[in-house]
Amino acid sequence: MLNNFRFLTSGESHGKCLNAIIDGIPAGFAIDLNLINDELKRRQGGLGRGGRMKIETDTVEIKSGIRFGKTTGAPICLEIKNKDFENWQEVMSIEKINADDKNIEKAFTKPRPGHADFAGAIKYDLKDLRDVLERSSARKTAIDVAIGAIAKQILKEFEINFSSAIIHIGNEPELDKIKEKIEFAKAQGDTLGGKFEIVFENLPIGLGSHVQWDRKLDGVIAQAVMSIPAVKSVEIGLGIGAGEVFGSQMQDAIYVENEKYFRKTNNAGGIEGGMTNGENLVVKATMKPIPTMKTPLATIDFEDNSQTEAHFERSDVCAVHACAVVAEAMVACVLLDVFLDKFGKDNLSEIRANYSSRKADRIK
Repeated sequence: MLNNFRFLTSGESHGKCLNAIIDGIPAGFAIDLNLINDELKRRQGGLGRGGRMKIETDTVEIKSGIRFGKTTGAPICLEIKNKDFENWQEVMSIEKINADDKNIEKAFTKPRPGHADFAGAIKYDLKDLRDVLERSSARKTAIDVAIGAIAKQILKEFEINFSSAIIHIGNEPELDKIKEKIEFAKAQGDTLGGKFEIVFENLPIGLGSHVQWDRKLDGVIAQAVMSIPAVKSVEIGLGIGAGEVFGSQMQDAIYVENEKYFRKTNNAGGIEGGMTNGENLVVKATMKPIPTMKTPLATIDFEDNSQTEAHFERSDVCAVHACAVVAEAMVACVLLDVFLDKFGKDNLSEIRANYSSRKADRIK
């Protein structure tokens, strides 16, 4: 749960736009709109992307909270317009329609296994599964990336950097073979998932806390990354490998030289006891294959409870590269929240002074 840097989003996959209200941004930080749009472009790239990427060229509009290029301390409102809405205006109309109107021609009642359709329809008592699909779609992660881009710009003021890399797609780590595997999946009407790693460098010691379960940084990070559509596991540092080694191999011994602390390993991934320890934060996540497939799986039809095949909606074959960008954004939001908790919440000058006074605590 984010307490200092908070945000809510709204919007549907084929609706007019995606929106965000961000609260808790201190005053005085320079925000570059081009850098936000660069992050949105990164999200739209990668191997295995589908036709939607040919339609949308995501750009963000800042509606409030920034004046003359700097944050004012007021809430920030962001908007990303969906270009594809032009083709969906009747289908996504907010006005009441007649039951026999052609506007409902894209309604569907056949849930896709692995998607939110089945549980969402039952939970909200919905007859048309499009009412679930539109909000549960990974399209909404575009606005998450825009929010994260603001968080990243603020963290960069304190030399906190980030990067991501693909570990494997399917079970394949080599780029050339990954391309072949994606093409094979596409030809089969199938999809692929994979695993990626994100790294944040130069974090101060003591972000997060050990005193309550909901303040432990690794727990909050895990929640943030697991909230991304199709992510099924999150690891910190050595992750699942921690269960395969002795304690003497797992723990990162601490050394001192010239009154500076350092370590020779980072199996903990930069977090001990729910707090940053000065080493690089290393987060790994696994994304399952996308559940919308041209070769559909067996399902039921809610309309008459008959056995049938799942609905197909235009989709990617693989979106692991994009997922890594989204994960960067979500982790950046979490880190900014705990950073502000430690160093101040009101303005850049105050935060910089507090940060400078603790700079000596960081590991060289």
